Amino acid sequence: MINTRISRHFIVPLCFILNRMRYKLTIEYDGSRYAGWQVQKEDRTVQGELMQATFKVFNSLQMELYGAGRTDAGVHARGQVAHLEVPVEGVSPEQLQMRMNDVLPHDINILKAEKANPKFHARYDAQSRHYVYQISKRRDAFGKKYVWWVRDPLNLADMRKAAAMLQGFHDFRSFGDTEKEGQSTMVDLTKVEIIDDAQRIYIHFIGSHFLWKMVRRLTGVLVEVGRGRMSLETLEGYMETYTKEPSKYTAPPSGLFLEKVAY
Repeated sequence: MINTRISRHFIVPLCFILNRMRYKLTIEYDGSRYAGWQVQKEDRTVQGELMQATFKVFNSLQMELYGAGRTDAGVHARGQVAHLEVPVEGVSPEQLQMRMNDVLPHDINILKAEKANPKFHARYDAQSRHYVYQISKRRDAFGKKYVWWVRDPLNLADMRKAAAMLQGFHDFRSFGDTEKEGQSTMVDLTKVEIIDDAQRIYIHFIGSHFLWKMVRRLTGVLVEVGRGRMSLETLEGYMETYTKEPSKYTAPPSGLFLEKVAY
Protein backbone atom coordinates (compact mmCIF):
# COMPACT_ATOMS: atom_id res chain seq x y z
CA MET A 1 0.00 0.00 0.00
CA ILE A 2 1.21 3.50 -0.81
CA ASN A 3 1.88 5.64 2.22
CA THR A 4 -0.24 8.71 1.37
CA ARG A 5 1.98 10.85 3.59
CA ILE A 6 4.91 10.45 1.20
CA SER A 7 3.35 9.31 -2.08
CA ARG A 8 3.40 12.67 -3.82
CA HIS A 9 7.16 12.86 -3.32
CA PHE A 10 7.79 9.50 -5.00
CA ILE A 11 5.54 9.68 -8.03
CA VAL A 12 7.66 9.19 -11.16
CA PRO A 13 7.00 11.78 -13.92
CA LEU A 14 5.28 10.36 -16.97
CA CYS A 15 6.35 12.99 -19.48
CA PHE A 16 9.10 10.79 -20.99
CA ILE A 17 7.19 7.49 -20.92
CA LEU A 18 5.88 6.67 -24.40
CA ASN A 19 3.34 3.94 -23.64
CA ARG A 20 0.81 5.51 -21.35
CA MET A 21 -2.94 5.99 -21.12
CA ARG A 22 -4.95 8.94 -19.80
CA TYR A 23 -8.45 8.50 -18.38
CA LYS A 24 -11.15 10.95 -17.37
CA LEU A 25 -12.77 9.85 -14.11
CA THR A 26 -16.10 11.06 -12.69
CA ILE A 27 -16.12 10.43 -8.95
CA GLU A 28 -18.51 10.66 -6.03
CA TYR A 29 -17.41 10.67 -2.41
CA ASP A 30 -18.53 11.30 1.12
CA GLY A 31 -15.93 13.72 2.44
CA SER A 32 -16.77 13.21 6.12
CA ARG A 33 -13.72 11.04 6.86
CA TYR A 34 -11.23 12.94 4.71
CA ALA A 35 -9.06 16.03 5.09
CA GLY A 36 -10.14 17.24 1.67
CA TRP A 37 -9.21 16.21 -1.86
CA GLN A 38 -5.52 17.00 -2.08
CA VAL A 39 -2.79 14.66 -0.80
CA GLN A 40 -1.35 15.79 2.54
CA LYS A 41 1.62 14.52 4.53
CA GLU A 42 -0.22 13.40 7.64
CA ASP A 43 -3.92 13.17 6.80
CA ARG A 44 -6.16 10.86 4.85
CA THR A 45 -7.43 12.43 1.62
CA VAL A 46 -9.57 11.47 -1.37
CA GLN A 47 -6.70 11.92 -3.82
CA GLY A 48 -4.48 9.80 -1.59
CA GLU A 49 -7.01 6.95 -1.55
CA LEU A 50 -7.34 7.08 -5.34
CA MET A 51 -3.54 6.93 -5.66
CA GLN A 52 -3.44 3.90 -3.37
CA ALA A 53 -6.11 2.21 -5.48
CA THR A 54 -4.18 3.01 -8.67
CA PHE A 55 -1.04 1.44 -7.21
CA LYS A 56 -2.97 -1.71 -6.28
CA VAL A 57 -4.47 -2.00 -9.78
CA PHE A 58 -1.35 -1.21 -11.82
CA ASN A 59 1.42 -2.08 -9.32
CA SER A 60 3.24 1.09 -10.30
CA LEU A 61 4.08 4.41 -8.67
CA GLN A 62 4.25 6.01 -12.11
CA MET A 63 1.03 7.99 -12.34
CA GLU A 64 -0.49 11.44 -12.74
CA LEU A 65 -3.72 12.26 -10.95
CA TYR A 66 -5.31 15.73 -10.89
CA GLY A 67 -8.79 16.76 -9.78
CA ALA A 68 -10.92 19.56 -11.18
CA GLY A 69 -11.36 21.11 -7.73
CA ARG A 70 -9.67 20.84 -4.36
CA THR A 71 -12.59 20.28 -2.02
CA ASP A 72 -12.04 21.12 1.66
CA ALA A 73 -12.08 18.74 4.60
CA GLY A 74 -15.58 17.37 5.13
CA VAL A 75 -16.90 18.53 1.74
CA HIS A 76 -18.58 15.96 -0.50
CA ALA A 77 -18.79 15.38 -4.25
CA ARG A 78 -21.42 13.93 -6.55
CA GLY A 79 -19.51 14.77 -9.71
CA GLN A 80 -15.84 15.47 -9.09
CA VAL A 81 -13.72 14.98 -12.23
CA ALA A 82 -10.10 13.86 -12.32
CA HIS A 83 -7.68 12.76 -14.97
CA LEU A 84 -5.51 9.71 -14.35
CA GLU A 85 -2.49 8.84 -16.46
CA VAL A 86 -0.69 5.52 -16.06
CA PRO A 87 2.14 3.81 -18.02
CA VAL A 88 -0.12 0.97 -19.16
CA GLU A 89 -2.10 0.46 -22.36
CA GLY A 90 -4.84 -2.03 -23.11
CA VAL A 91 -6.95 -1.52 -19.98
CA SER A 92 -10.44 -0.49 -20.99
CA PRO A 93 -12.27 2.27 -19.07
CA GLU A 94 -14.79 -0.32 -17.88
CA GLN A 95 -12.03 -2.56 -16.52
CA LEU A 96 -10.37 0.40 -14.85
CA GLN A 97 -13.61 1.48 -13.18
CA MET A 98 -14.38 -2.02 -11.92
CA ARG A 99 -10.87 -2.72 -10.60
CA MET A 100 -10.51 0.65 -8.92
CA ASN A 101 -13.93 0.43 -7.24
CA ASP A 102 -13.08 -3.05 -5.96
CA VAL A 103 -10.22 -1.63 -3.86
CA LEU A 104 -11.47 1.87 -3.03
CA PRO A 105 -13.05 2.60 0.39
CA HIS A 106 -16.83 2.37 0.52
CA ASP A 107 -17.24 6.16 0.59
CA ILE A 108 -15.35 6.82 -2.66
CA ASN A 109 -16.82 5.56 -5.93
CA ILE A 110 -15.86 6.02 -9.58
CA LEU A 111 -19.11 6.65 -11.43
CA LYS A 112 -17.58 6.65 -14.90
CA ALA A 113 -14.22 6.16 -16.57
CA GLU A 114 -13.49 7.32 -20.12
CA LYS A 115 -10.47 7.40 -22.37
CA ALA A 116 -9.19 10.98 -22.55
CA ASN A 117 -7.09 12.98 -24.95
CA PRO A 118 -3.44 12.90 -23.82
CA LYS A 119 -3.61 16.68 -23.38
CA PHE A 120 -6.85 16.70 -21.35
CA HIS A 121 -6.42 18.31 -17.93
CA ALA A 122 -9.22 17.96 -15.40
CA ARG A 123 -8.53 21.28 -13.73
CA TYR A 124 -7.37 23.61 -16.48
CA ASP A 125 -9.83 22.46 -19.16
CA ALA A 126 -12.90 22.90 -16.92
CA GLN A 127 -15.29 25.66 -18.01
CA SER A 128 -17.39 25.84 -14.85
CA ARG A 129 -17.93 24.22 -11.46
CA HIS A 130 -21.34 23.57 -9.91
CA TYR A 131 -21.72 23.43 -6.13
CA VAL A 132 -24.85 22.82 -4.07
CA TYR A 133 -25.16 23.70 -0.40
CA GLN A 134 -27.87 21.89 1.59
CA ILE A 135 -29.55 23.59 4.56
CA SER A 136 -31.94 21.62 6.74
CA LYS A 137 -34.96 23.31 8.26
CA ARG A 138 -35.16 20.74 11.04
CA ARG A 139 -33.04 18.49 13.18
CA ASP A 140 -32.17 15.55 10.93
CA ALA A 141 -31.30 12.17 12.46
CA PHE A 142 -30.00 10.73 9.18
CA GLY A 143 -28.56 13.65 7.27
CA LYS A 144 -26.42 15.40 9.88
CA LYS A 145 -23.21 14.76 7.89
CA TYR A 146 -24.76 16.20 4.73
CA VAL A 147 -26.62 19.35 5.83
CA TRP A 148 -26.33 22.45 7.96
CA TRP A 149 -29.27 22.68 10.32
CA VAL A 150 -30.20 26.36 10.63
CA ARG A 151 -32.65 26.68 13.49
CA ASP A 152 -33.77 30.22 12.73
CA PRO A 153 -36.49 30.92 10.14
CA LEU A 154 -34.97 32.35 6.97
CA ASN A 155 -36.40 35.10 4.80
CA LEU A 156 -35.93 33.58 1.35
CA ALA A 157 -37.01 36.74 -0.47
CA ASP A 158 -34.15 38.69 1.12
CA MET A 159 -31.74 35.83 0.47
CA ARG A 160 -32.68 35.82 -3.21
CA LYS A 161 -32.09 39.58 -3.42
CA ALA A 162 -28.65 39.03 -1.92
CA ALA A 163 -27.98 36.13 -4.30
CA ALA A 164 -28.77 38.36 -7.27
CA MET A 165 -26.17 40.87 -6.04
CA LEU A 166 -23.50 38.16 -5.99
CA GLN A 167 -24.03 37.06 -9.58
CA GLY A 168 -21.64 38.34 -12.21
CA PHE A 169 -17.92 38.94 -12.64
CA HIS A 170 -16.69 40.39 -9.34
CA ASP A 171 -13.70 40.56 -7.04
CA PHE A 172 -14.56 38.02 -4.33
CA ARG A 173 -11.42 38.46 -2.22
CA SER A 174 -13.53 39.26 0.87
CA PHE A 175 -15.16 35.83 0.57
CA GLY A 176 -12.24 33.47 -0.04
CA ASP A 177 -8.58 32.76 0.51
CA THR A 178 -6.07 32.34 -2.30
CA GLU A 179 -3.90 29.23 -2.68
CA LYS A 180 -0.83 31.22 -3.64
CA GLU A 181 0.37 34.79 -3.52
CA GLY A 182 -0.68 36.92 -6.47
CA GLN A 183 -3.59 34.66 -7.46
CA SER A 184 -6.49 36.56 -9.03
CA THR A 185 -9.61 36.90 -6.88
CA MET A 186 -11.85 37.78 -9.83
CA VAL A 187 -14.52 35.12 -10.34
CA ASP A 188 -17.36 34.88 -12.85
CA LEU A 189 -20.26 33.70 -10.68
CA THR A 190 -22.87 32.95 -13.32
CA LYS A 191 -25.62 31.59 -11.08
CA VAL A 192 -26.70 31.70 -7.44
CA GLU A 193 -30.10 30.05 -7.12
CA ILE A 194 -32.03 29.31 -3.93
CA ILE A 195 -34.47 26.41 -4.08
CA ASP A 196 -36.91 25.70 -1.25
CA ASP A 197 -38.71 22.47 -0.50
CA ALA A 198 -40.60 21.12 2.49
CA GLN A 199 -37.59 20.24 4.63
CA ARG A 200 -34.49 21.71 2.99
CA ILE A 201 -33.13 24.76 1.25
CA TYR A 202 -30.65 24.25 -1.59
CA ILE A 203 -28.28 26.97 -2.75
CA HIS A 204 -26.87 26.29 -6.21
CA PHE A 205 -23.66 28.07 -7.24
CA ILE A 206 -22.18 27.97 -10.75
CA GLY A 207 -18.90 29.73 -11.42
CA SER A 208 -15.81 29.71 -13.59
CA HIS A 209 -13.88 28.65 -10.49
CA PHE A 210 -14.04 29.30 -6.76
CA LEU A 211 -11.58 30.60 -4.20
CA TRP A 212 -10.74 28.50 -1.16
CA LYS A 213 -13.77 28.52 1.23
CA MET A 214 -15.62 30.95 -1.05
CA VAL A 215 -18.83 28.92 -1.41
CA ARG A 216 -19.08 28.31 2.33
CA ARG A 217 -18.56 31.99 3.13
CA LEU A 218 -21.09 33.10 0.54
CA THR A 219 -23.55 30.59 2.03
CA GLY A 220 -22.92 31.90 5.54
CA VAL A 221 -23.47 35.49 4.46
CA LEU A 222 -26.71 34.57 2.65
CA VAL A 223 -27.96 32.86 5.81
CA GLU A 224 -27.14 35.97 7.88
CA VAL A 225 -29.21 38.02 5.43
CA GLY A 226 -32.02 35.47 5.72
CA ARG A 227 -31.89 35.68 9.50
CA GLY A 228 -32.24 39.45 9.31
CA ARG A 229 -28.85 40.00 10.93
CA MET A 230 -27.16 41.44 7.84
CA SER A 231 -28.41 44.11 5.46
CA LEU A 232 -27.99 44.16 1.71
CA GLU A 233 -25.98 47.35 2.16
CA THR A 234 -23.50 45.50 4.37
CA LEU A 235 -23.16 42.77 1.76
CA GLU A 236 -22.59 45.38 -0.94
CA GLY A 237 -19.82 46.86 1.21
CA TYR A 238 -18.11 43.47 1.45
CA MET A 239 -18.08 43.29 -2.34
CA GLU A 240 -16.72 46.80 -2.82
CA THR A 241 -14.05 46.91 -0.12
CA TYR A 242 -11.83 44.10 1.09
CA THR A 243 -12.61 42.87 4.58
CA LYS A 244 -12.12 39.64 6.54
CA GLU A 245 -15.55 39.99 8.14
CA PRO A 246 -17.28 37.29 6.02
CA SER A 247 -14.89 34.65 7.37
CA LYS A 248 -16.86 34.79 10.66
CA TYR A 249 -19.90 33.42 8.85
CA THR A 250 -18.23 30.47 7.08
CA ALA A 251 -20.81 27.69 6.79
CA PRO A 252 -19.81 24.19 7.98
CA PRO A 253 -18.43 21.83 5.31
CA SER A 254 -21.06 19.15 5.94
CA GLY A 255 -23.69 20.69 3.66
CA LEU A 256 -21.48 21.34 0.65
CA PHE A 257 -21.36 19.16 -2.48
CA LEU A 258 -19.33 19.53 -5.66
CA GLU A 259 -22.21 18.66 -7.95
CA LYS A 260 -20.74 18.85 -11.44
CA VAL A 261 -17.77 20.03 -13.50
CA ALA A 262 -18.57 21.23 -17.01
CA TYR A 263 -16.15 21.08 -19.98
